[in-house]
Amino acid sequence: MYPITRMIKELVKYRNAAPLPLTGTHVSEHRCWPSDIDLWMELNNGRTLTLFDLGRIPLARRNGLINTLRENRWGMTMAGASVQYRRRIRTFEKITMYSRAVYWDDRFVYLEQSMWKQDGDCANQALYRAAITGRDGIVSPQTVMAAMSQNEPRPDAPEWVKNWIDADATRPWPPQKD
Repeated sequence: MYPITRMIKELVKYRNAAPLPLTGTHVSEHRCWPSDIDLWMELNNGRTLTLFDLGRIPLARRNGLINTLRENRWGMTMAGASVQYRRRIRTFEKITMYSRAVYWDDRFVYLEQSMWKQDGDCANQALYRAAITGRDGIVSPQTVMAAMSQNEPRPDAPEWVKNWIDADATRPWPPQKD
């Protein structure tokens, strides 16, 4: 089940937080609750992706994207993800999440998120490809930024992000069934 109560809590908690620039980092703290675990008493890999929403949505609110989406009747969807899992997050452990936009091209915005344990180890990291969608399909990041009255130059793509974009472009779609 989607953690709607936790999302509301995050939005209320950061409602008066300082605005962030487009590439600013939103930092939030979370706890792994019993509803987040799998059979091995650790954070479930699918739940990790859901918990990343708890960082992305407040980030979008703080950098002004949420208001722009509402004003233009646009939506935001995830169009791809790559996740690395490196350390277990056990029940009741506290983690710190970092969420930020790292790059955008003509169609997508690329978001990096990571969860860090209290001992300083990074537990996991995700790279998301996000699309802003309108009635006629994908809205270009340039159009979105114009609607946000932003003229920040596009950052250079980190090499690892560019490599993922290039590799993902070779992936067949639709996938084979056999």
